[in-house]
Parts: sequence; structure tokens; C-alpha cells
Amino acid sequence: MFLLERNDDYARLTLNRPEARNAIPAAGWADLSDKIGVVERHDVRMLVVTGADETFCAGADLDDLAAMNGDAAAIARFREDMRAALDRIRALAIPTVALIEGHCYGAGVALAMACDLRIAARQARFAITPAKIGISYPQEDVHRLVALVGPGQAARMLFNAEIVYGEEAKHIGLVELHMPSEKAVFEAILANDSESMALLKQAIARACNGVRSDPEMDERFDAMIGGGAAARRLEALRRK
Repeated sequence: MFLLERNDDYARLTLNRPEARNAIPAAGWADLSDKIGVVERHDVRMLVVTGADETFCAGADLDDLAAMNGDAAAIARFREDMRAALDRIRALAIPTVALIEGHCYGAGVALAMACDLRIAARQARFAITPAKIGISYPQEDVHRLVALVGPGQAARMLFNAEIVYGEEAKHIGLVELHMPSEKAVFEAILANDSESMALLKQAIARACNGVRSDPEMDERFDAMIGGGAAARRLEALRRK
């Protein structure tokens, strides 16, 4: 259900199961991880994750969840495959952008949160509804939700299981930008130095883990200032 395409120097990963509002079947998470492996091996500078037919993702396939009832091995495999795929997206060295239209529910929100940036249509619809069906939400995804919106808004989304539209999603910090800003964002990211963005992405990840100062990052900072890419770009700026 995942369509991976190259668009100039970035990759576009499309959830392509429109008949089910792009809900992800249990077997789909391993496929997603494989697709991210392809991205890792190719020389692309950004990954855009989006959905077909003007919707993002309705979450996990509920029929598969029902079929797992009583099968502990299948449940553990589902959780582990989902975690591996989302962690693999998070670990990509390149910037990742979720482009969200329509429904973005449950596991779809988890997928969007695994990306670095979220750009949503104003009428996109977000909801996290495990409490409605008597299950929980993976701890790693709750952690990312709290980091984005704070504990109060996280509690509201998880306890109320209500729909949050794109305008409010931006207001509470679940998304960073609204469409149609994506073209300008893509151009700005792709205009930057790839090594610099990779190092900045690592710095953000370390900051999220509470790292305030890091000798390794200091060394890499110094090395980049003295590197050829910085010299070329500074010279180009002077010429302007």
C-alpha cells in the first residue's frame, strides 16, 4: 500500500489504499520499514510522506486488530513492526515532512509525529481514538505527542478522542504549517547543505533527549566551519 517515488532530489512516500482511507494493515508496517530502507540507500535529500485521494491515514486497520484478539504473538509482532517502521523514519539522516490532508487518525497521527515537520490542510482532521475501542497508544507515540502539544492537550486528545481540525492542530503545536506553504518549504530545505541539515537533525534529537552540551557536536561544529562547503557557500553569499 506504500508507493515510493523519486521527485527530483527528494523522495515521496504515498499511502495508497484509498478504499480504506489509507488505513495501514498489520502486515503493512514491515513493508513501510522496507520502503524506508530503500530511502536510506538512495541519494535523496528529503522525504515527503503523504496519502492518496486527499486523505492521509485513517490509522491501523481495525479488522486486523480484531483478528489479533487472543493471539499474543500476533499482537507483539504488530507492535514491534509498527515501532520499527516509525523509529526508522525518525532515524533518517534527511529531513522528513508529513503532508496531511483529510483524515489523520490513530496510527496515522503516530506516523505524522515520526516526521520532522507536519504541514496540514486547514480542514485536515486529527484524532487519537484508542480509548473508544478499548486499547491504549504506544508509549513512544504518547511521548512524541506530549513533546509536541504538552501533557494537557495530549490528555485532551487521548481522553476525549475528539476531532481536532487543522487550524487548531497548528494552534496547539501538533502541526507546524498550513498548506499551501509546502512548495516554499520544500524549496527552502532543498536549497540548504545536506551535511549541515543532517548535523542539525542530530542536534535536535539530542536536545529532545535532554542533552544541553556535547563535545562530539562541538567538534563537528568546528569542522564544518572549516570545511569546503561552508567556504563555497560563504563565497557565494559575498558575491550576492
